[in-house]
Amino acid sequence: MRSHQYGPDLTPPWKKQQPAPEVPAERDLVVEEAATGFCGAVVRCEKTAEGFTVTLEDRFGKHRVFPMVPRGFLLEGRVVTLVRPAGPAPSRAPGRTASGSVAVPGARARVARESRIYVEGRHDAELVERVWGDDLRIEGVVVEYLRGIDDLPAIVADFAPGPGRRLGVLVDHLLPGTKEQRIAAQVTGDSVLVVGHPYIDIWQAVKPSSVGISAWPAVPRGEDWKEGTCRRLGWPVDTPAAWKHILSKVNSYKDLEPELLGRVEELIDFTTLPGQE
Repeated sequence: MRSHQYGPDLTPPWKKQQPAPEVPAERDLVVEEAATGFCGAVVRCEKTAEGFTVTLEDRFGKHRVFPMVPRGFLLEGRVVTLVRPAGPAPSRAPGRTASGSVAVPGARARVARESRIYVEGRHDAELVERVWGDDLRIEGVVVEYLRGIDDLPAIVADFAPGPGRRLGVLVDHLLPGTKEQRIAAQVTGDSVLVVGHPYIDIWQAVKPSSVGISAWPAVPRGEDWKEGTCRRLGWPVDTPAAWKHILSKVNSYKDLEPELLGRVEELIDFTTLPGQE
């Protein structure tokens, strides 16, 4: 039988679950995830194929990602529904680019200089673009990638550096005694600057905490580093997808290790010195 009093839904009104208050997931808001009890401050909100997620950081610096489902969180003991903030959460100080430089609203990209910056691979180029892209466009510096540096001496000779035509090169794993260091020494000169970071791959230049891991895993020599990293982190062995995930976590220079930041800034300064038109 169907109740005439309650209609198709036989649940009395006083027993129905009331909607939880909606609370914008603003950065640094401290909430508890209802199902797991994980308590932390909001780090970021992101849109995924399944809907919106929120990343929480606990007092130990551990990050966890949760779906923003109705009645999914507790705020000061009250059940709430987290919703996306009205505007995007600021990832950097107002008036600043992702690299931390003072932004120039409305500035047009400068005509490209003859000077260039070369990086080893596509991932390196995409990371530099994500953080320094605004600065490079204003300065008119183009970034290109090499697919490794084994042929760097021939590439530099073909580029023909000289006054007003400088070349800066960013190299992975540039350490004393390495193959990379020996190649760099062959081409370094007044118009060529080769700098590097100590990491095996540019992935490691992204802070583990930004990616939501405690540390980048150690991968034995002889095993493909990217694939080995995916296996040890429990990710699918799909390096393009893994890199897309890592890059999505980089919002500003704060997500990168200092060893990379200083080297890129050095290359930008080198290729934009007065007279390098």
